[in-house]
Amino acid sequence: MVRAGFAAILDAEPDLTVVGTAADGAAALNLAADTRPDVVLMDIRMPGMDGLTATARLTASGSALKVLVLTTFDLDEYVYQALRAGASGYLLKDADPADLVAAVRAVAAGDGTLAPPVLRRLIESFAVGRVAPAVVPPDGTPAGLTPREAQVLTLVARGLSNTEIGVELNIATGTVKTYINGLFAKLGVRDRVQATIRAYDLGLVRPRA
Repeated sequence: MVRAGFAAILDAEPDLTVVGTAADGAAALNLAADTRPDVVLMDIRMPGMDGLTATARLTASGSALKVLVLTTFDLDEYVYQALRAGASGYLLKDADPADLVAAVRAVAAGDGTLAPPVLRRLIESFAVGRVAPAVVPPDGTPAGLTPREAQVLTLVARGLSNTEIGVELNIATGTVKTYINGLFAKLGVRDRVQATIRAYDLGLVRPRA
């Protein structure tokens, strides 16, 4: 009934189509292979293969699909594990229907669904210290990134929008978007949520003391 309810909410939107529903992680993998969706809504605790394992396999498959975790568990550790598995966002099942629709659209657009303060809190609590930061050369730019790319990535990790980044760096919003798309490709990430995690991994943004 829960799956049917979410499907009805999304199918009622003119720009969204539900291509299928699955009862567990293994079935979700098979269904995603057959239907090639843009976004997968994934629960965490399910019979058989759990949602975290299924998320990791989906995001590692080379597909362009994005995963939005939709669960009852409001626990930071689950959020951290979901993001590390490659999820583009995390939403609770008691969210308003409008929030669910907005979250799906945001994830599909590559924006993620976690508010920047929440994302920073989670990353600072769990990710920093668990993943060794990349070696940063003396000029402060991680290997493989230009100085400008490093600036843009740092501002993305701080939660700034494209327009705000443009104002900060005195460049056009369209130019910011070009930089961000290039960063996604270079870093192998799908959206701003995953890009923010990489910024912490690279040492561009550090947790507050």
